[in-house]
Amino acid sequence: MTQTTHTQTPPPGGAGRPRSPEFRLAVDALRGLRQDLFQDAFAYRPLPRAGTDGPLARRLSGRALEYAAWAPHAVVCFLALLTMLLAQTTADDGGVTSLLCALLAAAPVLLTLVRPAGAFWASLAGATLTAVVGGTEWGDWPWLPGSFLSHLVVLTVVAIRTRPRTAAWMWLLTVVYGFLGGSVLGTGHYSDNAAPMLVFSALVLLAVTAWKIRREARQEVTAQQTVTAHERSRRTLLEERTTIARELHDVVAHHMSVVAIQAEAAPYRVENPPPELEKAFATIRENAVAALTELRRVLGVVRAEDYEAPDAPQPTLADLDALLTNVRETGLDVEKTVTGAVRELPQGVELSAYRIVQEALSNTLRHAPGADARVEIGYVLGGLGLRVVNGPPPAPNLIKPSPGAGHGITGMRERVTMLNGEMTAGPAEDGGYEVTVFLPAGAASEDGA
Repeated sequence: MTQTTHTQTPPPGGAGRPRSPEFRLAVDALRGLRQDLFQDAFAYRPLPRAGTDGPLARRLSGRALEYAAWAPHAVVCFLALLTMLLAQTTADDGGVTSLLCALLAAAPVLLTLVRPAGAFWASLAGATLTAVVGGTEWGDWPWLPGSFLSHLVVLTVVAIRTRPRTAAWMWLLTVVYGFLGGSVLGTGHYSDNAAPMLVFSALVLLAVTAWKIRREARQEVTAQQTVTAHERSRRTLLEERTTIARELHDVVAHHMSVVAIQAEAAPYRVENPPPELEKAFATIRENAVAALTELRRVLGVVRAEDYEAPDAPQPTLADLDALLTNVRETGLDVEKTVTGAVRELPQGVELSAYRIVQEALSNTLRHAPGADARVEIGYVLGGLGLRVVNGPPPAPNLIKPSPGAGHGITGMRERVTMLNGEMTAGPAEDGGYEVTVFLPAGAASEDGA
């Protein structure tokens, strides 16, 4: 058996060779031309209604606002009527020819409302027919006055409705049409208006393209700002939750460690403890150590690599006087009122209460400088009541916008929700602001201290 090897020879034209960047660029450009002006050129793409959120539309209401949404359609119809009148008045006669020229000038303009790409081709075809049947009294070729205005309007409307690349292709095809109409088909005509058409159309398309690019850039910036604000809000919320989780980790870990130590030391404080008691305390210690290990495993992930536990203990309501002293040194006149039997509360409740008062007073300093504030603390059965209220600022017109993220209230609600409490925040009757919070809590001993 004989084995034959066939060697495939590349075609002489070099079809197997990689294309040059220039060739690929030209192919991509032609592909873009086909997509913009040839593929589905007469597809139905109606002009959408105008938005009602613009600065002028906001001043309208009712039926006027409904009519304002159709303003772009009305402008296009008015321009179509204008081109019709210009074409009819500049035709050779006042009969059928002038009417035909008027229709050929107005039809492409109206077609931009529903088929923008097809309107461009209709404008070129209409200009050719108008130049043939409309006579040469005006000495214009290849655009008569009506067709000249009609083509400019079509270029403008189509450029507004499509992408900038389409505007560039329309101008280049207008250049080709003007060259062919002026030098090839326009033999014997003493006036060639292709140059004015190219200059005016270039200026119009350049202005429209710059306007579209600026509008798209503004929309992109607005969208980016919205996304940034949303991400900033989420980041602030996550940071607040992370802070709360860290504080909870410290509080609960401390109490669980105390439970484990007390359970281990308790049998030694009883003389001849029964085996059942020793076994019970051993079980309590094992559960406390297991819970502490699991707590550190779960909540330890919220700690950053560079996070260090605070050397000082977390603040409580006992440290509130020092906070108020610091606030008074900044110029805020704040009063403190305590009602009910003062008692020690769970550390998480006291920490959250301290942070809520701290944030409320910080908001007063930022948003109502010069106003007075009042902090009311009520020890009630089953929990702790807080009320932080500030009066109206003495000079609201001098208040500058706060550079903060504006999520202090969100952080308060996170703490209150964590403790299954209730909170209301809003303007007071005298023009100030009021924050009211209730934090349910039992005795400190019930918290496992």
